[in-house]
Amino acid sequence: MLVLIDLQQGLVQGPPAVAHADQLLATVGALLARARAARVPVIFVEDEDVGPAGTVAGSTCAAVAPQAGERVLRKTACDAFHATDLLAHCHALGATELVIAGCKTEACIDTTCRRATTLGLQVKLLADAHSTTDSPVLTAAQIIAHHQHVLDGFGCELEGEIYEIAVIPSAEVAW
Repeated sequence: MLVLIDLQQGLVQGPPAVAHADQLLATVGALLARARAARVPVIFVEDEDVGPAGTVAGSTCAAVAPQAGERVLRKTACDAFHATDLLAHCHALGATELVIAGCKTEACIDTTCRRATTLGLQVKLLADAHSTTDSPVLTAAQIIAHHQHVLDGFGCELEGEIYEIAVIPSAEVAW
């Protein structure tokens, strides 16, 4: 299952825009086309804090927008599972692995990836398909590199099974 997190116009294109916004949208667009062609379920997660549903700021960028029938979840926390039916939707579809892309690396991407493992899901975080903005102390590139380093191999054991995050390039996703 492909989970696209917070690719809303008000976040991706800002102000301030995330690092390499155009490249991010191109990479996610190509990944999304491959997922749709393979009939892989896609879930779009949108953050209420970015903007209300239906507003320009709160809507997923047009280049990667949901098509009719694709699921859109609205969330109110960094964790895409918190107070949403994302986990129930994963279970209903028989999904055991999430492929994750989107924004912001240090917040919603990090939190959702970690939470997925503790809920018994394998995670592939796409190294070239998530982004963020500069912070007062680190550049976006430093934030992304740090989180990829920390998250790659992060996981937990549940009932004798290991659930981990693997950071991989989007070209390695095979559906």
